[in-house]
Amino acid sequence: MDALAQTQEVTKATATTVNKYADIAINYASEYGLKLLGALLIFFIGKWVVKKVTKVIKAFMHKANVDKTLIEFGSSLIYFLLLLMVVMASLNALGVNTTSFIAVLGAASLAVGLALQGTLSNIGAAVLIIVFRPFKVGDVIDAGGATGKVSNINLFSTIITPADNRAIIIPNSAIIAGNITNFTSQSERRVDLTFGIGYGDDLKLAKETLMQIISSHEKVLAEPEPFVAVSALAESSVNFTVRAWVKTDDYWDVYFDLTEKVKLAFDEKGISIPFPQMDIHQK
Repeated sequence: MDALAQTQEVTKATATTVNKYADIAINYASEYGLKLLGALLIFFIGKWVVKKVTKVIKAFMHKANVDKTLIEFGSSLIYFLLLLMVVMASLNALGVNTTSFIAVLGAASLAVGLALQGTLSNIGAAVLIIVFRPFKVGDVIDAGGATGKVSNINLFSTIITPADNRAIIIPNSAIIAGNITNFTSQSERRVDLTFGIGYGDDLKLAKETLMQIISSHEKVLAEPEPFVAVSALAESSVNFTVRAWVKTDDYWDVYFDLTEKVKLAFDEKGISIPFPQMDIHQK
């Protein structure tokens, strides 16, 4: 009987302990479980709302014909700020003191900022690019050691696509630190070419031929007027400078076409394009 009584007492004590911990678990679950559930609901619903709001704002900016670069940057910034507000609201619902959290976040941000100075400089350069707009997506530029069409501008880098369709990723700080040449910022460009003829060739005929070729080209603009002039009496040739204004989109078509037509016309009229040569006199 003593053993049975002891067993009953142990069982009773165990049941009491289990009930005690069960009550504690129920209390914690009722107190914090609802808070956790509420925080999760706020986060996931808030994140969904933030995506929808950002999408609406982005569509509105597209309709307002806002620059594509500014749209991408602005929508990314708005999404980040709204999502941060959602996270803070979730933490509040969970019972976390966000005041102290913001202080800790500020200190951590300072430490991270010091460690990521290069990255932050790229973000600052992105802001300068967007505000002052030395170029935009779709422009052809020469910057950061690369030449090509700007296909994307983000917070950290600019992606340039050259004529052979590669993707060159350049940090924004490297672009701002150097010279930027924008080939498509203006609606018109000037084609500059140099042609040399032999000293024994007819100079007037060559000049008339060059002027006729560029004046009759369908893509060469009448204003400003085309220009042809003798620019140098070089070692082995008389050089002409040829200048013609064209639409920016027609630049390379005219450049290559004029070069070919001048060569064919010179061949037809017997005008030579001399090779570099040197006369040596020996006693």
